[in-house]
Amino acid sequence: MHKITLIPGDGIGPEVADAARRCIDATGVKIEWEEAIAGQLALEKQGSLLPDSVIASIKKNKVALKGPIVTPIGTGFRSVNVAIRHALDLFACVRPAKSYAGVRSNYRDIDLVIVRENSEDLYAGIEFEEGKSETINLIEQIEKYSKKKIRPDSGISIKPISKTASERIVRFAFEYALKNNRKKVTAIQKANIMKFTDGLFLKVAREVAKEYEGKVVFEEGLVDNMSMQLVQKPHNYDVLVLPNLYGDILSDLCAGLIGGLGIAPGANIGEEAAVFEAVHGSAPKYTGQNKVNPTAMILSGVLMLRHIKEEKAADKLEAAVKAVLAEGKSVTYDLKPDRNDPTSVGTREMADAIIAKLT
Repeated sequence: MHKITLIPGDGIGPEVADAARRCIDATGVKIEWEEAIAGQLALEKQGSLLPDSVIASIKKNKVALKGPIVTPIGTGFRSVNVAIRHALDLFACVRPAKSYAGVRSNYRDIDLVIVRENSEDLYAGIEFEEGKSETINLIEQIEKYSKKKIRPDSGISIKPISKTASERIVRFAFEYALKNNRKKVTAIQKANIMKFTDGLFLKVAREVAKEYEGKVVFEEGLVDNMSMQLVQKPHNYDVLVLPNLYGDILSDLCAGLIGGLGIAPGANIGEEAAVFEAVHGSAPKYTGQNKVNPTAMILSGVLMLRHIKEEKAADKLEAAVKAVLAEGKSVTYDLKPDRNDPTSVGTREMADAIIAKLT
């Protein structure tokens, strides 16, 4: 019996999380789900976006399945998703991008894995607001030491990249490649310009790569050029390891290669715990409409099953998802050639079709 934390999330989160839970249960794996709320609902009921009880539950159970949670753009609270990763030191974000028959895309046979460093870089959230006295003081100090002029009406964001975090994420990528019969790891950065941050990441990647010579091929790539290469020649790549911000951006690009975020699963993994979640957001305008595609959340469940060493169940569930996608009948509107197709089904009904393939 596995005990796993279930965080339904906001917006469409509870709908896709329930679909994923039902599909996972239908594999026959014995799971005791411990529900914990975070986000808007938690704020309304408990006065906190991320109650201590959520982190405590994940620490206890070691594994969580999490629905999307609202993150306001530009204003409001910082991301609850990022807060969970930091609180549990979930340093590795793993986002596979894999083609499935029946999903519309300009590409075929894509099979990439983004391994994104999760703890630092610009997403560490060390920011100083424009006009604040501490920001003005910081600007003066930076100008003093760098001899470079910064406009006084600037906001400042600090980008820390450490040897420690770089080494553990690159090593994670190589170990992932070995464990999953992957042939190549590409370290992506902008070391030609940011020599002391991205340059450090690349230096460490080169050092770690030496330990895997003869086992896994190592390549380097600049993030701007890699954006073009992935569009032109995605089949040349395998496992991509990146600092935090670049990893977030290129994982969305890779999702575009396979048909969109609707089929893009994700995992956040640390030494002591792991949280599995779809890459897409909470889409609050669709809340309660039984309309959205649950595939990404269900495939995140597949990643979770592999993590808890339920490989047969994971294979079964992925095969069931593939079969339903390939048939193209019991799928949500976004997976139909015509998004207005009246034969499209709802979130629950698509999950039902996947469950039917399991029994």
